[in-house]
Amino acid sequence: QVQLVESGGGLVQPGGSLRLSCAASGSIFSVYAMGWYRQAPGKQRELVAAITSGGSTNYADSVKGRFTISRDNAKNTVYLQMNSLKPEDTAVYYCKAVLRLRVGDLAYDYWGQGTQVTVSS
Repeated sequence: QVQLVESGGGLVQPGGSLRLSCAASGSIFSVYAMGWYRQAPGKQRELVAAITSGGSTNYADSVKGRFTISRDNAKNTVYLQMNSLKPEDTAVYYCKAVLRLRVGDLAYDYWGQGTQVTVSS
C-alpha cells in the first residue's frame, strides 16, 4: 500500500518558520513530480510549490522568496521550508506525488492526509 506521510505542521507566530516533510512509502517503481498544495477554510485548494524529479521548481507568486521546495530522491521525500510566515499562509497543507507503481503502468497522483499550519500571534 502506497502512502504519503506528512509532518512538520503546527502553530507559529507571524515572521516565523516551519519545515514540512512528506515521505512516499510502499512499493513504488518511479516518483515523478512532487509538490505542496494548501487549502484555507472556504477557499479552493491551490498549488504552493512543485518540483520535478530533475529538480526544476515552480512557486505560487504569493510564496516566492519566502518558501523553498526541495526533495531527496533516495528517500522519496519532499520538503517545504517556509520562512517569513504570514497569517494568510494559514491552511491545511497537502503533499502530492506523481507515482508509477509498476513497470508499464500509468503514473497517477497520490495525496497525503494534510497537515495544519496556523500562523497567529
